[in-house]
Parts: sequence; structure tokens; C-alpha cells
Amino acid sequence: MKAFARLLEALVTTPSRNAKLTLLTDYFRSQPDPDRGWALACIAGSLELRNVTGSTLRTMAEERVDPVLFRMSYDYVGDLAETVALIWPIPETPPETAPLRLSTVVETLASATRPQAIAHLATWMDRLGPSERYALLKLATGGLRVGVSERLAKTSLAAMRPDEDDVLDRIEEMWHGLEPPYIPLLQWLEGRTAAPQVDLTHAFRPMMLAHPLDNGLYSVDERRERLHESDESDQLTVERLTEKMAAAEYSAEWKWDGIRVQAVSLHGERRLYTRMGEEISGAFPDVVAAMDFEGVADGELLVVKEGEVAIFAELQKRLGRKSPRPKIVKESPGHIRLYDLLHDGEEDIRALSFGERRARLDAWFPRQTIERGVDLSPLIGFGTWAELSAIRATSRDIGQEGLMLKRLDSSYVGGRPTGPWWKWKRAPLTADCVMMYAQRGHGKRSSFYSDYTFGAWRDGPEGAELTPVGKAYSGFTDEELKRLDKWVRDNTTDRYGPVRAVKFGLVLEVNFDAVQRSTRHKSGIAMRFPRIKRIRWDKPAHEADRVDTLEEMIPVV
Repeated sequence: MKAFARLLEALVTTPSRNAKLTLLTDYFRSQPDPDRGWALACIAGSLELRNVTGSTLRTMAEERVDPVLFRMSYDYVGDLAETVALIWPIPETPPETAPLRLSTVVETLASATRPQAIAHLATWMDRLGPSERYALLKLATGGLRVGVSERLAKTSLAAMRPDEDDVLDRIEEMWHGLEPPYIPLLQWLEGRTAAPQVDLTHAFRPMMLAHPLDNGLYSVDERRERLHESDESDQLTVERLTEKMAAAEYSAEWKWDGIRVQAVSLHGERRLYTRMGEEISGAFPDVVAAMDFEGVADGELLVVKEGEVAIFAELQKRLGRKSPRPKIVKESPGHIRLYDLLHDGEEDIRALSFGERRARLDAWFPRQTIERGVDLSPLIGFGTWAELSAIRATSRDIGQEGLMLKRLDSSYVGGRPTGPWWKWKRAPLTADCVMMYAQRGHGKRSSFYSDYTFGAWRDGPEGAELTPVGKAYSGFTDEELKRLDKWVRDNTTDRYGPVRAVKFGLVLEVNFDAVQRSTRHKSGIAMRFPRIKRIRWDKPAHEADRVDTLEEMIPVV
């Protein structure tokens, strides 16, 4: 545990991507099996220990220290695992001091019941210092927040074989056919064995992802300024597109408002995967039944009723359900809209250009025996970027998220390469809302109140009242965060653990993608993807928007 604890501490305090890569690569090279493999699973998000939750940690801590003291400490620290690690009392009689191995922790917790997990964790905590206790709890709960993505972890693995150019691509390709603790993978990377032999016939293929178009046209400072503009400057975007990208080299299609999926149907077996490689075949039996084809295709999972794409809220009813009831399947029928072909039958065509793959998709689709539930995403014809910008302006009116731009000569590669694919999303909606609650953040923000719940006005029994409509924790600078944090502390009216209620006196101008009905909010509505556009220090709270104004933004079903 000591080496893993040192790694986490170093990752938390290291902002540089290259420095994080070095830390990870050195760790994976120096640690033994299976410990390093379990650490990799934890960092990459593929380790799941279901019996260890936040409530488990609270139960443990409140059995050892005064619950009131614990809650006050948690309110101050902000991070649950860090609070428990720091407040855990040192036993009077020192327990066993033999080193605790990472593999022992994982293998023990994997088969433990909840009461057993609590007992094991308490015993281990008595043996460890604060740093190792913190690492233990982060490992057990899976909430690392150390600034390392799955892709970055894989990149650090590829650095173990620096003389080969295609190592990262090979790791991506075989990743979903492997399981923790990844011993064959790590031994191959060290040159001790041959590459793992993985049957990838029905496995997930790493998806190719797009960058926001603004990232390719504007600098970081310019993007920040554009966030604060009152109107989107489409003309400037068109001018920069014309300067930097030839319209004839790209194809365009709608960015559908669903979730990205990969449909695998070969030799009578069918699998449906999310963009992160999670299999959801059981959650969408109707979609799997409709996959009467031979090949692997990339597309959008939607709900389609009577030939029309339903709003995202209809699809959301089915997400997260491992085994949906027949009623909900009938009421919200799943549908795949395909926009790329990765395997034409058994033939892997990902190395072909997008233009060639799209032509293959158009020729392949009519040859299949598909009767329902699957169709093709149409391409959008255009001659100039100005023409396409005018088409994009209609996105919200017809229920689209915007446009996808794909270079016609781009091959299909896993990850997010810069240049081949861009997403040109529709302009966001905006509303002025009033801060109601503030919560401490996580990681480097754990000492700041950085997560804000905000509301809009409506008529109540005793006059105008605020009711929550959303929560956001992004869109402001570090300097603005310091000012916001001070305002929260100076205007607190009540406390609920790490959450503070505040005086209704600060208006937040909020950008969001859409508004939808919600049973979780008292207002009956919720924003999708809200983020702070501007802090309106100058605006009185009573001038903020009303709930009925937001209700008018809900798409008509």
C-alpha cells in the first residue's frame, strides 16, 4: 500500500500531464504482480468493489469517533475519504505491522459482505498511517479524482515499450478482452511474454471521438471570451473555418440527441456497447433483436416513436436499467441510427477513409435483413461553411444537438485525435438564476465551495419563491472561485454537513443545453448540462428568471 499511497499523493499534486505519465510508468515498471494490475484497474476505472460506499465509510468513522466531531471535520475537509483517514484514532495497542499488499485488499473486499468489508477496513486502518489510509479508502470506493483518465493510464503503459509506435493502439484494441489484474498485458509490455491472445470477434472496438469545433478555431483565451459573449459569433466561426478548413474535404451530418453505441453482430452473436465499452445488451433487448446484420457498426441509440425521434428524456427512462419491464420497452422503443461501418461482415475496414467507409455502409445496409429498429443517419449536402452554418442554425428547432464534421480522408482510430472529426454544437440556452446552496468540491477544490445549486422564481402560497432548477460546478476561473467561496461563507444562512444554504442574493447567468421535465426537482423541471456563463454581481436577485420562462424552453414531444 505504501507505493500506491505515494503514487496517489504525487498524482494529486502534479498538474503536468507528462509528469503524471512518468509517475505512472515508473510505478507500473517497479511494482510486482498482481498489485500493479489492481492499481491499474483502480486508476482506469475498471475496478468495482460494490460493498464499499460512502455510507460504509461514515459508519466506520462514527463507530470510532464522536459523530458530531466527525460531521464537523467532514464539513471542514470536504472529502469523505480524506476526513476518515485523518480523523481515524491510533489504537492504544499497536496491531500487526507486516506490510499490507494491494492485492490482499482487493481480493479480500471482492468476496466480502458489507459487514465483513467494514470489519476488514477497520482492521487495516489500524495498521496504516494517514497517507496509506487515504489510499486504502480511495481504492476501496473507486473515487480517485487524481487527474488521470483511462486514456492517460493506457498511454503510460505504452511508454513501457518506447521503441514501438503502435503499442497504444494495440493496448486499446485488446483492452476490453482483458480483465484485472492484467498480468498478461503487463508482462508483455515488459518483454517477458508474447502479446496476449484475445478473441476480439465480439469485443468492443475503441471508439473514435470528436473535439469541439471551437478547440480547432480559437485559442484558450479566445474560447473563454466567447463563453462570456451575449450572442454567438457565427460569422467569425465561418470566417475561421474558411481560413483553416476546406469545406470540400469534410462531410456533415446531424449530431443526434441520444447516446453513442457500437453494435456488434457476427456469427449469430450480438452485443451492444456504450462509448466507454460497457455492454448494455440486456438493457435494450428490443434493439439487440433488431440487429439483423453481419458486421460492426457505430451509431446513435435513440427512442423513435412512429418514425419520429423522441426527446432525450424518453431515452433516459431506459438508461441504467439492466432488465427493463416490457411496458417501458413498448412505451419507449429503442432504435439505432448508424453513421459508420467498422467491419463489413468479418472484414475490418477501419483503415479505410471515412468517405470509403460511408460508401460501404450505404451499400452494406440494403443487403442486410433488417426489418425495424435500425436505419442510417443521412449526410447533409453543403457547398460552403456559410451554407452549413445556416443549416446548423435550425438545429434546436428540429431537436438536434448540432452537427458532426468528419474529414472524408480520415481512417477510424480509437481515442480523440485532433483534426479528423469535429462537433459543432448548437448555441446554448441561457437563464439568470439565483444561488440557493453551495457544496464543497473534490480534489484540489475540496476546501472551496465550488458546486452551486441555483433556482428560478415561481408563485408560492406566500408570494414569490425560489425553487431549484439545476446545479453547476464549472465555467468560472480560479480567481472567480475564490470570490464566490468568500461570498458563500459571508452569506451562509444554514448548514447541512458539507452543504451551505445561502442568502438569496447572488445571480448566476447559466448556459445549458436544454430543459426537461423532472420529478427530482420541486420545480418539475431540470436543465441539461448547466455551466456558469457569468456571475452577475450587479443584478438584483428579484430580476432573475421564472420557472415558467424555463418551461417555455421544453421541447414539444
